[in-house]
Amino acid sequence: MPKNKTEVLESILDLNANNVWQVRASEIAQLWEQDKKDESFPQYEEKLLNIIRLAFEVVHYNANDEREAKKYEDNDMWTKFERSDERKGCVAIRRRNITRLNDLSYENIKHISASTLLELFSRNFGGGWDSIPLAMKDIIESSFDITTTTLPVSRLHAPGGTLEKKVADGYEVLEIEKGSWVEAIFAKKKTPATKLRFINDEEYDEEGNRVQHNSDDDDESDVDMDNEEDDGDVDQPSEDETFYSSYSPEAEVKEDEEDTEGLSVLGE
Repeated sequence: MPKNKTEVLESILDLNANNVWQVRASEIAQLWEQDKKDESFPQYEEKLLNIIRLAFEVVHYNANDEREAKKYEDNDMWTKFERSDERKGCVAIRRRNITRLNDLSYENIKHISASTLLELFSRNFGGGWDSIPLAMKDIIESSFDITTTTLPVSRLHAPGGTLEKKVADGYEVLEIEKGSWVEAIFAKKKTPATKLRFINDEEYDEEGNRVQHNSDDDDESDVDMDNEEDDGDVDQPSEDETFYSSYSPEAEVKEDEEDTEGLSVLGE
């Protein structure tokens, strides 16, 4: 993935859901034509097209059809390239433009600035934050911190007031007039959360490959734990076991002669 917007991808196979937003259509076409000659390319083709669809409109057309060819090949808005299999025709792509709030998605919201977002708000027919559907609010708030306030203009712009504090804290602001009052919408890009996961060094071998643990070992460890629990139960007999332990088990009954002797003693 490019470290910045000016770095160029070396292969179309380096394209992913993050850097596709910074790559130009002409770059994609150039890399596609370069890499499609590789024998292994067809197996990645559909996956690449799905990635491209995140940021671009993608259409397939038949280059032998004059009407279709004229629609895409004579239009500078579209960039064209051929599929690896000629029978699948050609592909035309163009950047998806975000001109309305309805154009926002959980993917592209990550790649616009707060000022661009507020510009989309300003095109919302003068409606404020409350006029936006809940589903759209969820998309926006997945990448932006949004706060609003409605105050008289004099109070909003008072020295040391809400507006001044929010701007100092890095928020962009949009003011929407509502009679003699103003609704201020503040927006600031959220810092992407980094998920940390501890991985024991023993999970990797000397070559840095992940060690696959044998599931049989896990089963054995589970058995051992069960045995340990059973042993603990034996060490602490129940009240019933203590009661019946005062009786001699049938397996230890004496022979007939011994029983006779016992009876004679009792008779004496």
